[in-house]
Amino acid sequence: MSNRIKPLVFLLILAFIFWIEMFLLKNFNFWIEMTIAASLLAGLGLYFNHVNGEAINYRLYFFEPKYIITGIVSAALLYIVFYAGDKISGIIFTFADNQVTGVYSNKSLLDPVVIGLLLVFIIGPAEEVFWRGFMQDTLAEKFGDNKGWIIASLIYGGVHIIAFNFMLFMAALICGLFWGWIFKKYRSVWPGIISHALWDLTIFILLPVR
Repeated sequence: MSNRIKPLVFLLILAFIFWIEMFLLKNFNFWIEMTIAASLLAGLGLYFNHVNGEAINYRLYFFEPKYIITGIVSAALLYIVFYAGDKISGIIFTFADNQVTGVYSNKSLLDPVVIGLLLVFIIGPAEEVFWRGFMQDTLAEKFGDNKGWIIASLIYGGVHIIAFNFMLFMAALICGLFWGWIFKKYRSVWPGIISHALWDLTIFILLPVR
């Protein structure tokens, strides 16, 4: 068994610091900060996987063509869930509209084409590499697949509490459970990378719900 728990604790603390800066302090451009944070966390996650055994990254990043279809279909399914969820939450919660609009306000901080490129090629993939490929895999090794999936999803959702936005928290929790389940099923980051990248592009740029 590898020894990735201590590095995981360190990287989760680092992630919380990044999220505090991005969602509370906001000293810099959100998209640049997210790109740097996701890239650094992913890079360190890859490194700690590697030093604990080359077989870890080989297992996680072994590619099969079927992952492309899985990624595309799951991204479409998740978009439908969020489209319907946006309509329903707008009826149930009086604060939903303002909170969702607040999330989308970050679109004004950078050219949409640039945002789309960052989401597809850096942010989405890097998040999967860290949150699923390092964090969930480490927790699954420690506590078992199911407990690791649940704990990882709660942490992924929990870090977004920092934004004090209930709709963002619920969105992150749902995404964490969804992509976490895909990772648990396939034991590869590729389906999640493809799904995350395409969903990000669709929900933020191509077919935003707001």
